[in-house]
Amino acid sequence: MPMRKVNSALVGLLLAGVAVTPANAQTVREQQWHLDAMRADDIWKASTGEGVTVAVIDTGVARIPELEGQVLPGKDFAPEAIAGDERSDYKNHGTAMASIIAANGKGPGGVDSAFGLAPGAKILPLRVDLHGNGISRNTTLIDAIRYAADSNAKILNVSMGSWPDSPDLSNAVKDALAKGKLIFASSGNDGNDDAFYPAATPGVVGVAAVDRDGAATKESQHNAAVDMSAPGTDIVTACSGGTGLCTGHGTSDATALTSASAALLWSAHPTWTNNQILRVLLNTAGKPVDGVERNDYIGYGVVRPRVALPTPGDPGPADVYPLPDLAAAAAAAGTAASGAPVPSTGGKITSPPPPRAGAAVDKGDGGGGLSWIALGLGACVLIGGAVAAVVVRRARS
Repeated sequence: MPMRKVNSALVGLLLAGVAVTPANAQTVREQQWHLDAMRADDIWKASTGEGVTVAVIDTGVARIPELEGQVLPGKDFAPEAIAGDERSDYKNHGTAMASIIAANGKGPGGVDSAFGLAPGAKILPLRVDLHGNGISRNTTLIDAIRYAADSNAKILNVSMGSWPDSPDLSNAVKDALAKGKLIFASSGNDGNDDAFYPAATPGVVGVAAVDRDGAATKESQHNAAVDMSAPGTDIVTACSGGTGLCTGHGTSDATALTSASAALLWSAHPTWTNNQILRVLLNTAGKPVDGVERNDYIGYGVVRPRVALPTPGDPGPADVYPLPDLAAAAAAAGTAASGAPVPSTGGKITSPPPPRAGAAVDKGDGGGGLSWIALGLGACVLIGGAVAAVVVRRARS
């Protein structure tokens, strides 16, 4: 049957495209190429994300079979004009993101149903207003981040963006980091070098999308806000409405897979801090093909929990944020910093090399197919040194 497209672009947002997946001879699990590429079946022998909660700050998380028992009581920050509560998904987006993270495979198709990358993790649904509440376009997002900072969630997944930067947004991020959280956000789907917030807010890990070959997708943003990347094309997952099965694409999906990867690692190392979890994810990421430490297309590389779990290496200091954003922002503002979060000075600051069109991950062994994510590649580089200051452009309001 023809694919029924669902809203994928909204004013002020960068939501991944989602479409209902037609039935075919493949099982649902066989259609989830990203799980094969990331060697999910091997990963789950070591960790499923159990004991870790991910706050999904989005359009709500609907009640679907694949998330039964996975979703905790959350909170609705959207105005009364948007009917329902945090368990009502008014754009069929937040449910897909939660499913990419934690779907348990117990849907209508039984063993053939969709799985998330971290099926043992829990989801804290925090529903926000995509269009603001009449006061400022990012107020509900800020409220949700502050709520998540005070919750038991370790990871904040923000698969959306394009709110303007503001001191309140930066301070909310600062507060969440100080309380031990990790924040991942979509870098954007306009395919240009515009920076979007909160991905470009210092302290937030901006995530780009790559395709099956490990190359940055054409729609994925490329700028200094990109810290990491993950699969973001043809992502089959459970969702609300229609057949209950959707195919998505974009940096929203990639962000959810990065959050799930952090949940897997944190479950295996529950005593590590947010800084240590992020440092290991960065150090074990598949590196850019040109051999540089990072580039504007895939950041420091493609997240690889299959490598991070068995060979995490030294997680480094517990109290030092591993990316240069915070220290550089403080230096630019003339403020002393020692890895502590600071308010934004207008965007992330880093020292990316000149961008290269179609930048891709190093496949390492010269092979194609799935090896670019699954295999350990090259030496790991500890992240966190001082860098020169380059300020990205402010997002369009």
